[in-house]
Amino acid sequence: MTPTVRIDFISDISCPWCIIGLRALEQAVERLDGEVRVDWHFQPFELQPDMPRGGEKLTDLMQRKFGGSAQDALKKRSMIAERAAAEGFEMRLSETARVYNTFDAHRLLHWAGLEGRQHACKRALFDAHFTRGEAMDDPDVLVAVAERAGLDRDAARAVVTSNLYAQEVRADEALWRDRGIQSVPAIVIDEKYLISGGQPVETFEQALRQIAAEPAGALPN
Repeated sequence: MTPTVRIDFISDISCPWCIIGLRALEQAVERLDGEVRVDWHFQPFELQPDMPRGGEKLTDLMQRKFGGSAQDALKKRSMIAERAAAEGFEMRLSETARVYNTFDAHRLLHWAGLEGRQHACKRALFDAHFTRGEAMDDPDVLVAVAERAGLDRDAARAVVTSNLYAQEVRADEALWRDRGIQSVPAIVIDEKYLISGGQPVETFEQALRQIAAEPAGALPN
């Protein structure tokens, strides 16, 4: 019988290392086809919870948070985009790229989980933000994302134009903070083992194989 592992993937839509980590993890799961089944759960984490509507220019945000010059920010963006491309994801980080408040996106993602389309919705949200460069605080954008993920358009609009699932998302965010999650991506396997950051495919593959084979064992170094 093929063992099933639970993966709680804690992340934010605006986090480039989160899509890099997700792509590597997905590839690891593909390599383990027939050896391991995965029960995916995407959990909310807001990197910029106080971001106002309309967002902020990415280079300005990077300089404000990390210091350095605009040229330094451009170099960092280029390095991240190259790493994403190596994992098969197109990231268009132009000079005009912006970062948005993602709370409504997390509410949409919570609903998508109830509809059985959470993984598809997560990927569509990353694509909208990083590849399409769309405004992630725009209800019309979120509705279009939901439709691309195979969700009902009218039902999605009812979610994003209301306050539905706000309480649930806040509770989930608080839960993971209380469990010690302070940065993302954070990948929790079988509610026991934590892997942090955008790790290589091989790291995820080795960890999943060991956990599936020896649930009580320790993660590899």
